[in-house]
Amino acid sequence: MTFSIVGRDPATGDLGVAVASKFLAVGALVPFARSGVGAVATQSYVNPNFGPEGLRLLTSRLGPEEVAAEFQATDPDIAQRQFGIVGADGRSATYSGAGCHSWAGGYTGPDVAIQGNILTGPEVVDAMLVAWEAGAGQPLPHRLLGALRAGDAAGGDRRGRQSAALLCVGPGRGYGGLTDDWVNLRADDHPDPCAEVERLLGIHDLLFGRPATTRELDEEELGWLRALLIHEDYATSLPGGPWDPETEAAAWALYGTENLEERWVPGGRFDPVALAYLRERFGE
Repeated sequence: MTFSIVGRDPATGDLGVAVASKFLAVGALVPFARSGVGAVATQSYVNPNFGPEGLRLLTSRLGPEEVAAEFQATDPDIAQRQFGIVGADGRSATYSGAGCHSWAGGYTGPDVAIQGNILTGPEVVDAMLVAWEAGAGQPLPHRLLGALRAGDAAGGDRRGRQSAALLCVGPGRGYGGLTDDWVNLRADDHPDPCAEVERLLGIHDLLFGRPATTRELDEEELGWLRALLIHEDYATSLPGGPWDPETEAAAWALYGTENLEERWVPGGRFDPVALAYLRERFGE
């Protein structure tokens, strides 16, 4: 009782799933992804084993269509199932069993599988496809969520709204570059779950995004920062003049407290996004 999109960024190899439903905590059951392997959305009287098993089969070099055929051959309740699969090479598959509640159906193309059941109609899938294609070149989390929001605006789950989730993976995309797990956001019980996940993604981008550009602080900005560090008890006093080790140590502590460590740049260069956040957070 869900609509979802499984996608791949052809430029980076990132993989992910966005899903929404009139169902509690849909993100706990539907989306699965593994960097370099593929992504799976399993729904409609969901068989949650399709997630890990689908990734295992993809790892064994089966393609999405072959994985879909394996599910159809081995699950006695396959007529009630629905799923979408995208492999690391961009091949895709979708399946909607004859026992899924109408409207049910899906679409597949290079790098994408879109599917839903108990929808207001096929216009939901159509809107998601239009948004997916229009979002080419965007970071995968934003492209997937844009498609999900388009499906929601087109009618979505005809029973209403309750939960949504966004799961994305990519090589070294995770915290500190130490993991491939990138975005894992959920609104488990919310009156407007797609909008809530979009809000959370904005916070995620701030806290876990990495600097696209950096620059040195001008004299006014450096004075403001030193005054802030003293006012917030990160230092008792700081020298004037150019950037110095004492200011760096205090600024690093501030970044850690504010969960901005992914945006930290040593040596006195600053990420403009982090600087703008700090000036808004602590005032001019």
